[in-house]
Amino acid sequence: MLPIAEDEQNDPGRPREECGVFAIYGNEDAARVTYFGLFALQHRGQESAGIVASDGCSVSEHKGMGLASGVFNEDILQKLEGSLAIGHVRYSTTGSSTLSNAQPFLVHVGEEYYALGHNGNIVNAQSLRTELEGRGSIFQSTMDSEVIIHLMAPHLQRGLEKALSIALQQVEGAYSLVMLTRNKIIAARDPRGFRPLALGKLNGGWVVASETCAFDLVGAEYIRDVEPGEILMIDDAGCRSIKPFPVMKRCHCIFELIYFARPDSQIFGRNVYLCRKQLGHELAREYRPDVDLVMPFPDSGNYAAIGYAEESGIPFEMGMIRNHYVGRTFIQPTQPMRDFGVRVKLNPVRPLLAGRKVMIVEDSVIRGTTSRNRVKNLREIGVKELHMVISCPPTLFPCAYGIDFSSKGELIAAKKETEQAIAEFISLDSLHYLTVEGMVRATGLPKENFCLACYTGDYPIAPPEKIDKFCMELK
Repeated sequence: MLPIAEDEQNDPGRPREECGVFAIYGNEDAARVTYFGLFALQHRGQESAGIVASDGCSVSEHKGMGLASGVFNEDILQKLEGSLAIGHVRYSTTGSSTLSNAQPFLVHVGEEYYALGHNGNIVNAQSLRTELEGRGSIFQSTMDSEVIIHLMAPHLQRGLEKALSIALQQVEGAYSLVMLTRNKIIAARDPRGFRPLALGKLNGGWVVASETCAFDLVGAEYIRDVEPGEILMIDDAGCRSIKPFPVMKRCHCIFELIYFARPDSQIFGRNVYLCRKQLGHELAREYRPDVDLVMPFPDSGNYAAIGYAEESGIPFEMGMIRNHYVGRTFIQPTQPMRDFGVRVKLNPVRPLLAGRKVMIVEDSVIRGTTSRNRVKNLREIGVKELHMVISCPPTLFPCAYGIDFSSKGELIAAKKETEQAIAEFISLDSLHYLTVEGMVRATGLPKENFCLACYTGDYPIAPPEKIDKFCMELK
């Protein structure tokens, strides 16, 4: 199955996550393997891509704006020499989408190089940066990730392990990160385990990635998840684990299983595809109006729709067909073609849907604009009734830990108090959100393992008073 389509990720009505990271140690073609790892993780961010590689003596880097396939070519990969490398694909949730904010972030301190790639959001980054600048630190970017490097710097004479442990103990929020020095790879995950991070092996070497689908593409063997609060030090001596943090309550982001992660990945010990099917089963148990067929809005709703059809016995159909070849930009239509932007991405199968009662299965409705446009398109072809079920509860609160819906005012469920009001806005005959209990039950994991803040408002780490993507920018 293809990852989330590029045009869908670029849709302002869809939620977007921050980044994907990849690292490899002990492979003579490290940069090339990293490139393919980033290719597998491209769904996690399309704003920029970067790779830093080391041959044990010299360190080389290349970063650029856009997709990995556009940033790298054969000539560039050949110049990134060495047997260890880290890579990063970015969608910005802190800091502007600029080349200066592309990762991995590389600095030269003393006689050593330090490169860092980070997935997540550091909640106290702004206050830490203000404090560091007061002590003389000069920042090169507006990324929250750079704060970690500056926190490490005063302690590097005590060794990398100690410096990183001290730095991360001052950081609050979500981080799954990889680091590189001349001869070492480091991987770390925050003590609550918000974001996924996995460890694998490839031809005697080690690999780390945000998702296991990257292992599948490069032919690596999945070993285990990096544990919450764990730091891995990988060098010629092997892979060594340290755990400098006290044990904390796990707060896995449940939205990884609902939407972000690729369906062929293992996340938090669960297969994403099977989990999404089970979400559909739970939906059908909770809400089953009289309809003729079940269909998803592809691609994100596909798997829950299959589960809904299985549980309900209602026929499954692909009622809308996605164009997977729409790029990030295309020649804009003229005003008479004002609906082109909707139709170019998804087009309904008119003979299948006209005059029928249809159940649409979606993974989420964040702002409501995307669903509203798609439903309008279906109404125009003569669908008799349109119902929708959503495989998560209403998103009522902004995310502080790495998802780009940072303002409560953006969220349709926070503005419209009832399912009926949201249904009327989208032009549906009925609408049902999956309950929190049904969502958690579908994962097969305990409720206490998850961060549910965007549904319940119960934040495991107090967010800033105002969640602002551009909080580190010059005012």
